[in-house]
Amino acid sequence: MPINLPNILTIIRILLVPIFVIYLQKSMFMPALIIFTIAGVSDALDGLFARYLNQKTMLGAHLDPLADKLLLAAAFVTLSVINCIPDWLTVIVISRDILIMLGIGVCVMLGIRVEVKPSFASKCTTVTQLFTVFLVLLYLSVPEAGTIPHTYATWLYVATACLTIISGLHYIYMGMNIHHQAEE
Repeated sequence: MPINLPNILTIIRILLVPIFVIYLQKSMFMPALIIFTIAGVSDALDGLFARYLNQKTMLGAHLDPLADKLLLAAAFVTLSVINCIPDWLTVIVISRDILIMLGIGVCVMLGIRVEVKPSFASKCTTVTQLFTVFLVLLYLSVPEAGTIPHTYATWLYVATACLTIISGLHYIYMGMNIHHQAEE
């Protein structure tokens, strides 16, 4: 099992998820924001180190997107449960991830080899989802700031939803192409 600095950062990010959720459940928003920020920075660093230190591994290629999914799913579900993010946005975010996992599962069952590589649309979606959670946590952490102004929150949630849907549709398109090519 290739353990290197990028993989260690990814594993740390996965281990931070339960701590993050506990802080959210206890309405300890500043510690939750700090943990979320550390996780976000570790995500950027593990990719940077993997590329520039030439430490890309198959383990990292699978763990990194899993860590992203765990962190974002935990963030959206928990923030939704405590009524800080709209339920409809959480449903869209989680549905896309389930759709991607189902698509990969179907390919595996059909014996179709799938390369785990996020698309540009997926990377934009992840950044937008991370920003959305970060901004919500920031406002929750600084009570003097109040809440995100309703108009801005609506635009932020709609933009996040639209990018998430576009990314999901893009993955459906890619999955159909992979399946079609495998049938030929």
